Amino acid sequence: MKLIAFYLPQFHPIPENDAWWGAGFTDWRNVRKAIPNFVGHEQPRVPTELGYYDLRSPETRATQAALASAHGIHGFCYYYYWFAGRRLLAEPLAEVVRSGAPQFPFCVCWANENWSKRWDGGNNDVLIEQSYSAEHDRQLVKDLAPIFRDRRYLRVAGRPLFLVYRPNLMPSPRDTARRFRETAHAEGLGNLFLAMVEAPGMTSPYAWGFDAAVEFPPHGLASMQLTDEIERTNPAYVGNVWDYVTAARNAIARPWPDYRCFRGIMPGWDNTPRLQNNGQIFVNAHPDNYRRWLTELVRQTRAHSPEEEQLVFVNAWNEWGEGCYLEPDQAHGRGYLDATRRALADGYIDTS
Repeated sequence: MKLIAFYLPQFHPIPENDAWWGAGFTDWRNVRKAIPNFVGHEQPRVPTELGYYDLRSPETRATQAALASAHGIHGFCYYYYWFAGRRLLAEPLAEVVRSGAPQFPFCVCWANENWSKRWDGGNNDVLIEQSYSAEHDRQLVKDLAPIFRDRRYLRVAGRPLFLVYRPNLMPSPRDTARRFRETAHAEGLGNLFLAMVEAPGMTSPYAWGFDAAVEFPPHGLASMQLTDEIERTNPAYVGNVWDYVTAARNAIARPWPDYRCFRGIMPGWDNTPRLQNNGQIFVNAHPDNYRRWLTELVRQTRAHSPEEEQLVFVNAWNEWGEGCYLEPDQAHGRGYLDATRRALADGYIDTS
């Protein structure tokens, strides 16, 4: 069983963010300034052990990897921001590859949305537009080749694991998948294991030439809405409030699909730091509820998937701007990390 956590490489300044948001900007600025929208709303979130870190620090990256490994996380899945050859937020992963440290497995997910001011990849206020062409498909794999060759790079049945965040945005996902594979073969990388992140309305991964789908809560999650039950402390708040427990139960009850699927889980979700007055917020998120959800996903994965394909994805290791992280914080300490370790152990207990 391999638990893979999505990893946001955003926490270091880059010239583009300096120009768009002000000198020295990282997501920590949004995290610090968030305020509660209703009674009992946990904002702002405050990191403890790792602090408001800078991912240019090798010590920070080493500590993250040590914490993750000690609590059952097998590897990180770095978001890879690539726009027709232009990379953003590249330094943390580039340093991991260059230095050979930390000794911790990883893979990449191409974050192929537009870069926009709304943080949602939409077409409003686009800062950098994602473009597509046959040559761009080939160039992307060539640029990734040194990363795929790294001895720490995650593989499924010996094949480099490569995720695409939004394949539905491609003009022809099947053609792109074919070009990815052809280029990988030409580069001596063998056959890529292509996985696509699931979103509502997507087709089977096989129809688009991919090998598997990856669940990505809260995408596609059915949950009870609790917006009418909150007592607002921010009169301008017009977002929605959802129940984490209902979402977890519905996710656990999802029938296993007729295609290869890697189950996904989130420790919570609250993007108030990015969308203060319009945040989408899950309440009743707690380490114990997360542990129960993850335990069931581990059991289901063991029951349905061959050993070399037993992967579960966590959204995320460090999405502080979306209230979606495993790293220690002021409210729960290492609670979510301890819950992760316990869930992995409990998921191996035969309860039949």
